[in-house]
Amino acid sequence: MTDQHAAPAGHEAPGRSPERRRGPVTSFVRETAIILVSAIVLSWLVKTFLAQAFFIPSASMHDTLLEGDRVLVSKLAPGPFDVHRGDIVVFSDPGGWLDQQAVPETNVVQDALIAIGLMPQQSEDHLIKRVIGLPGDRVASTGDGSPLTVNGVPVDESEYLAPGASPSQIAFDVVVPSGSVWVMGDNRQQSADSRFHLGDPGGGSVPIDDLVGTAFVKLWPLDRIGLLRNPGDVFADVPDPS
Repeated sequence: MTDQHAAPAGHEAPGRSPERRRGPVTSFVRETAIILVSAIVLSWLVKTFLAQAFFIPSASMHDTLLEGDRVLVSKLAPGPFDVHRGDIVVFSDPGGWLDQQAVPETNVVQDALIAIGLMPQQSEDHLIKRVIGLPGDRVASTGDGSPLTVNGVPVDESEYLAPGASPSQIAFDVVVPSGSVWVMGDNRQQSADSRFHLGDPGGGSVPIDDLVGTAFVKLWPLDRIGLLRNPGDVFADVPDPS
């Protein structure tokens, strides 16, 4: 008679792998869950430390950016890299810039997707403008349509200003405080930018600590995908502040 042997509890019979014991469905679910969790963690890390998508809600940056555009913002500047004149920056409300703006409603799912970076940040508490002045710069306008001056040098902004837009319809003459930047929209007559907050703390300048980062690419819609390059030649002749 052939002897019958039972395998001790907790030991696998020869040739039988744990993978086969779990079954193909269990294995598939487990591997899918690992992939999803890894993707979520990676997306959160990218959004927190490297880049974040934002939705453009207004006309203040025409024609560079239009309502409904999605842009990707690098969080490496300010940070490891510097912010430069001409950069397009996203920043949180310094206080009172967006008091009258309606806040769009979001649900729990949308909030979760925004938090991990899988959905563009709703811009109810952020703004997007172009940096015109750096700390110590003197930025001025006569308010009659003449070019702005930065540290006494007129700048030709026709490369990015909206068609028909005047450099400024408001006269001002400011020195940007240390640790701040002076920002303006490309669609000057439709942009409540630094000029409209001259009486605020900081004289309308935005603290660098409030900057989320610099926008460097348009992601959506498909027919508007493209890089957002710094127009360095516009400010090439501007000297450092004295």
